[in-house]
Amino acid sequence: MPLTQLDPVAALIVIDLQKGIVSMPGAHPMTEIIDRSAQLARAFRQRNLPVVFVNVKPGAASGRTDFVRPKMSLPPDWAELVPELDVKPSDHLVTKHHPGAFIGTDLDAYLRSRNVTQVFITGVATTVGVESTARSAYDHGYNVVLVTDAMTDRSTENHRHAVESIFPRIAELCTTAEALKTLAS
Repeated sequence: MPLTQLDPVAALIVIDLQKGIVSMPGAHPMTEIIDRSAQLARAFRQRNLPVVFVNVKPGAASGRTDFVRPKMSLPPDWAELVPELDVKPSDHLVTKHHPGAFIGTDLDAYLRSRNVTQVFITGVATTVGVESTARSAYDHGYNVVLVTDAMTDRSTENHRHAVESIFPRIAELCTTAEALKTLAS
């Protein structure tokens, strides 16, 4: 269903498009995900709407899991956002230590201080950073819009399941073209 409404103050949240993550294989071409997120960032800035870039620092969040993290050394620029995003001084940077961008960060306070009621979310990975952030945004009372062609996951099956089964319960879904059209109107 195409996006039909833009709240008076909406923000774009771009999840984990950083050097160390975009170099990993994904279900969709990472260059397309980066390009679409960059297009949206430009469109939000043109309307003087907030743009938030989220990165994750290496290291596990607290709590035990069954996931075994591979032992590897990371390059020093691993957490840096990719240059194609053209981050501006007016953009807000959130560094997270958990899957979602709201826990343990200033994201909610930043959005509320700007009277944001709607968030558009893009990035990687669909079933981890994007989904966790979307769930928290929904729980915080934001109108959530997930730009499904501007996100990817390592697994095509997991991405599809999230987009078809999980996301419609917590968000509106749209494509980059639909979001850009709504922003332009």
